[in-house]
Amino acid sequence: MTSSERLKTPYYLIGIDGGGTGTRILLADAHSTILAQAHGGPSALGLGVNAAWREIIMLCTAVFNQIGKSFDSTQCVLGCGLAGADNPGWRAQFIAQAPVCQTLAVETDGYTTLLGAHSGQPGVIIALGTGSVGVALNAEGKRKIIGGYGFPSGDEASGAALGLRLAQHAQHALDARTARDTFANAILNALSVDDRESMLIWLGNARQTQFASLAPLAFAHADHPFAQTLLTSAGDEIASMIDALDPSHTLPVALCGGLAAAFTPYVPMTHSPRLRPAQGNSVQGALQLALCNNRTDFYFCK
Repeated sequence: MTSSERLKTPYYLIGIDGGGTGTRILLADAHSTILAQAHGGPSALGLGVNAAWREIIMLCTAVFNQIGKSFDSTQCVLGCGLAGADNPGWRAQFIAQAPVCQTLAVETDGYTTLLGAHSGQPGVIIALGTGSVGVALNAEGKRKIIGGYGFPSGDEASGAALGLRLAQHAQHALDARTARDTFANAILNALSVDDRESMLIWLGNARQTQFASLAPLAFAHADHPFAQTLLTSAGDEIASMIDALDPSHTLPVALCGGLAAAFTPYVPMTHSPRLRPAQGNSVQGALQLALCNNRTDFYFCK
């Protein structure tokens, strides 16, 4: 089907933001008017391509039910921003298992976050949540991605990275290598840990999400010297990511994700004047991606 033929056919746009903890979907008409939305379980490709499609199709069915229609993929243009889409093998499997639809665009959730944050225009985003990743789109339409290597070796300035350091601080407090003060006790209480044995049990079961759950304690105790050091260091990491993505120091920068607001005060003054509020989120960027597949008057399509 040619682009001109497709535009004459009634169709729906579906924006899909799939991560490791949840999936969000927006349903819109051909003019980008939002008709329905839904959210559900994870659809990150690392959790399995079959599982991702099951969750996505279930949510597509749900949004069509909201408007009193049955989900017919052949009438739909899908824009997907998915965690793990930068893995070529997973991405190829996902596309191969797609239902028949008018068009399908698959990008990383970091890239759709950028599209949402800057409405498809040039800019930089640093996504700060359980993990972290930086994405830039320059004036020539070229993109760059840094970070996002995963916990524990990467994801600097993330909830998981903060939580790992807090768990280490609690270990030191148990060993009397540092003071067992109010801050250390707050971490131990959050872990339901009070001795070496229970700490070892917690660590044996902990994954990225469990470490990230400790991150709010760093901000709640920001006046503590150790927490202050961690947060200052995280701010420096964010600045380093911005510099790597935009050596020219000309692009607007948006901090995105669940910890964006909490980290903002720790971005150095050398970089904070460039920060801009995100204009939209990843699922809105995914919807733009779907629209991009049917139009050529958007910057990021060029």
